[in-house]
Amino acid sequence: MSAGLAALLDDIAALAKLAAASIDDVGAAAGRASTKAAGVVVDDAAVTPRYVQGLRPERELAIIKKIAIGSLRNKLVFILPVALLLSQFAPWLLTPILMVGGTYLCYEGAEKIWEKVSGHHGPDVPSSSQGPVEESKVVSGAITTDFILSAEIMVIALNEVADEPFVSRAVILAVVAIAITALVYGAVGLIVKMDDIGLSLAARSSAFSQKVGRFLVRAMPVVLGTLSIVGVAAMLWVGGHILLVGVDDLGWHGLFDAVHHLEEIVHDAVPGAGGVLPWLVNTAASALLGLVVGAVVVAVRHLLGRRKKH
Repeated sequence: MSAGLAALLDDIAALAKLAAASIDDVGAAAGRASTKAAGVVVDDAAVTPRYVQGLRPERELAIIKKIAIGSLRNKLVFILPVALLLSQFAPWLLTPILMVGGTYLCYEGAEKIWEKVSGHHGPDVPSSSQGPVEESKVVSGAITTDFILSAEIMVIALNEVADEPFVSRAVILAVVAIAITALVYGAVGLIVKMDDIGLSLAARSSAFSQKVGRFLVRAMPVVLGTLSIVGVAAMLWVGGHILLVGVDDLGWHGLFDAVHHLEEIVHDAVPGAGGVLPWLVNTAASALLGLVVGAVVVAVRHLLGRRKKH
């Protein structure tokens, strides 16, 4: 009886060790996958704050919460199951789907630039003056844009764990989805509330706190404006890079090879620069491609819109 109990306890201990090792493996794999997707995570964090500009301070976190919930739903309910099924049964479809998303990002970025240059955009009325319907449109637009960035994040993460068993892939990607959503929207919430933090510090009796608070209040409009510009650039960069890699994966190697050749020229011309200058070349080429593709889509859309009006 005691021997049987001892054997049972040994089995339980072995299972516990196996489970602990599996958890460690999932954590390590999720960490690797998240690191590979870090570039798109930065883009996601840069894009989002522009959606809450003009909101009443008391509405900012509520809107960010809605966008974060929508982002998590995008990743877990829509992107994760589809990505897993496609990677299992039709991996060749992932690239074309990503390219459609990349084209949409290029269009979004080019459209923002067209609105700025042409002045053909709606009046700059704060969202707080527009009511719940307009806030819903803001949230919907943010979640739609987030869907493309989230898809890119999840596919990059999926590529890192493609050799894992199906269940392990699902668990790892779920961990990545939750962790990255918390990181991105936690950072966004902190950014957009920084001016309120500054006002709170400025109201304190400490001279140092007042100085820091006033600095934060003065700096935040500049930071948010800069992030808005970075967000548009990020759309063009990420969208263009998706298309650049996508056409190469589909067998049209000329464009990708040309960019790679430029990277090699820059790397050889400036010894000691490491990978920074080649990365800048690739980034600039991706953004330029994104701008060209986005401009074409914007032109076609506006042309079709005029014909429809006529």
